[in-house]
Amino acid sequence: QEHYGGLNGLTITWIGDGNNVLHSIMTSAAKLGMHLRIATPKGFEPDQGITKITAQYSEEYGTKLLLTTDPLEAADSANVLVTDTWISMGQEEEKKERLKAFQGYQITMQTAKSAASNWTFLHCLPRKPEEVDDEVFYSPRSLVFQEAENRKWTI
Repeated sequence: QEHYGGLNGLTITWIGDGNNVLHSIMTSAAKLGMHLRIATPKGFEPDQGITKITAQYSEEYGTKLLLTTDPLEAADSANVLVTDTWISMGQEEEKKERLKAFQGYQITMQTAKSAASNWTFLHCLPRKPEEVDDEVFYSPRSLVFQEAENRKWTI
């Protein structure tokens, strides 16, 4: 909101694990007027109950919702590209399996090629290079440090 001046009409794209951070975005995006595009590998989709609620909100608020396994499809026309850790606390034993499943989901400039011309990148940190490459993470399009500062004020 700080960067774009508002959220209504923006398209936010999540590429990665169907985790708690995604669930929070899913339950709020439509209420804020944002279209949501989600790409997760098979077997790592968001919770079905949350997905059902999100679809209802999308219909109620007139926004679009896309769930896919294709990161490039999800990134199409996105204003905001978002990811999070692929290996959360307590999932360390699954690291090899998860890294294999998430191959092709790293956010890169190639991922953003079909995004909106004003696209930005968010990550709630800490970030691992397999989730987003250095070119995107340290680019002027990355708002991760402003995002972290804003989070500081809510804590």
